Amino acid sequence: MLTEQDYKNGQIILIDKPLQWTSFQVVNKLRWLIRKNFKIKKIKVGHAGTLDPLASGLLIICTGKFTKRIQEFQGQAKEYTGTITLGATTPSYDLETEINQTFPVDHISESLIKESTSHFIGEIEQYPPVFSALKKDGKRLYEYAREGEDVKIDARKITIDEFEITRIAIPEIDFRVVCSKGTYIRSLAHDFGKKLKSGAHLTALKRTRIGTFSVEDATTIQSFENQLSTKIETA
Repeated sequence: MLTEQDYKNGQIILIDKPLQWTSFQVVNKLRWLIRKNFKIKKIKVGHAGTLDPLASGLLIICTGKFTKRIQEFQGQAKEYTGTITLGATTPSYDLETEINQTFPVDHISESLIKESTSHFIGEIEQYPPVFSALKKDGKRLYEYAREGEDVKIDARKITIDEFEITRIAIPEIDFRVVCSKGTYIRSLAHDFGKKLKSGAHLTALKRTRIGTFSVEDATTIQSFENQLSTKIETA
């Protein structure tokens, strides 16, 4: 069983983040649980890569001295699975905002969908969603968006190693993507809709891998809490 010193020296905790939780809320919850369990005032806890509240899946949590390794983990390739819904767009490129425009999908075939994925493989330029936490002039982009302000967003170079379509049931398509740090899957969904001469938005997302870490090895917040508070009785 891990001790207070173990957490201070540094631990990597793999959490399967539930829907509706922010990454920050997960960090706060785990920090509170560790402090409460060991009756300590302070411990460093951080995450290695934000997941949107509407996304689930792998979140790497670092404690103590291992918080210095966060950048190392952030830079590793990430794998996601999810669902793109064709024929409609939203300002946030996902379900955070309401549909603002609809498009035809009758012309979209299975072969067109699969052929179009090749245009997104390799190093590409991507525009982040205006509904994102990126900062411009000291203010987060989503703050501009919610205030109805137009703001110029610069494209960023990202790398997509794999983009595989795993299910087609128009208007829904399921996918698997392996990509670099800084990739917005919401933007990929939006741009994919454009490539199909239609519109699209992201309706489900799960992060399944970061580097060699897999969501299959992750634990739930509840399981971590149960494990932390379990007392081993000795004879």
